Amino acid sequence: MLTVSEQQLARRLKALDVSDPRVVVAGNHATPFPVLQVLDDALPAYRLFTINAQPGVPQRAGVVHESPFVGPGVRRSAALSYVPARLSLVPRLFEGAYAPDVVLLHVAPPRGGKVSLGVEVNILPAAVEQARRRGGLVVAQVNPAMPWTYGDAELDVDLVDLCLDVDVPLAEAPVRPPSPLSEQIAQRVAALVPDGATLQLGIGGVPDATLAALAGRRGLRVWSEMVSDGLLGLVTGGALDPEQDVVCSFMFGSAELYAWADRNPRLQMRRTEVTNDPGLIAQRPLMTSINSALQVDLFAQANASWAGGRIYSGFGGQTDFVVGALHAPGGQAVVALPSWHPKAEVSTVVAQLNGPATSFQHSWVVSEQGEAAVQSRPQSEQTAQIIGRVAHPDARAGLTEAARTLGLLRD
Repeated sequence: MLTVSEQQLARRLKALDVSDPRVVVAGNHATPFPVLQVLDDALPAYRLFTINAQPGVPQRAGVVHESPFVGPGVRRSAALSYVPARLSLVPRLFEGAYAPDVVLLHVAPPRGGKVSLGVEVNILPAAVEQARRRGGLVVAQVNPAMPWTYGDAELDVDLVDLCLDVDVPLAEAPVRPPSPLSEQIAQRVAALVPDGATLQLGIGGVPDATLAALAGRRGLRVWSEMVSDGLLGLVTGGALDPEQDVVCSFMFGSAELYAWADRNPRLQMRRTEVTNDPGLIAQRPLMTSINSALQVDLFAQANASWAGGRIYSGFGGQTDFVVGALHAPGGQAVVALPSWHPKAEVSTVVAQLNGPATSFQHSWVVSEQGEAAVQSRPQSEQTAQIIGRVAHPDARAGLTEAARTLGLLRD
């Protein structure tokens, strides 16, 4: 690993023997923006492959945004190339048509011949391996603000070609109290979670509020794609099994969360192929997957990917965890959402999804109205429960009529 200046890095990037290189960059909230800016200035055209890109990524002619999980930074990009893929299978893309030419990392300063990917492991180890295998370039932004985490976050310095030293603060999640609606839904979800359960929670107000509602549980475990500040409440409240590691692939939260993560052997950061492997998820005791959705329909299908007739995010890890949880001993998959969209003034429970299904065959569908048990139920009972227990009262008559038209309910 050779430390270089911005000018030296730019010269090396301009010397790439690829006309339209594919650049895999750390996503979510660990994007190495200073290094990315150097690359953007150096290359007239390239493909930027990232997960959940945040605002601030380059937006100009010559830059194509490739992503299996679309973030707010590229959601409305005219140059967006959405790549449908389960997150657990994204690393396989790098073995073929999406092989990386350049990988940009954001790491903690080296120790003992290693660097740490800190808060964002995800698909990066696979990208680094394929870039090295194919003669690509691996560049690390070295930042003392990045916490040192263990597991697959640790990489040998020999895997990194060049590094650029920076000293910039990490992005932090704004601390917002959960809304009364989120708390209402969270209380219903938390009531389904027993002591000793293994938790996976997605992103958003309902998952965070659910963690707060679980503070009184005991023996909980965490095997999740991501974690946020809600985890700290479980730690301080004694809800977690002290003998079990917290396993995740990336995190986003406050400085307090990052301080807890730094050099904490109880936290094991794992690559996506591990955290999101349905077979490994299925081995977790009482695995409980809790995710949100934009819509649920009368077939108990959830749409968490499309909005307004266009891609909003993507599969992410929801499909991986729903399948894994349903195969786990005592496992369950919960999809939670408000029954009414306050801005659009429409029901979130619809007769049929407006876009493709992200996941289906959940154990429970939950809103502030109640809980519908849908697993191992006849189709007609699933539909009746979703209408009667999840849908907003103002939508129930119309949904009942639609269900009869679809042959899901009998008179």
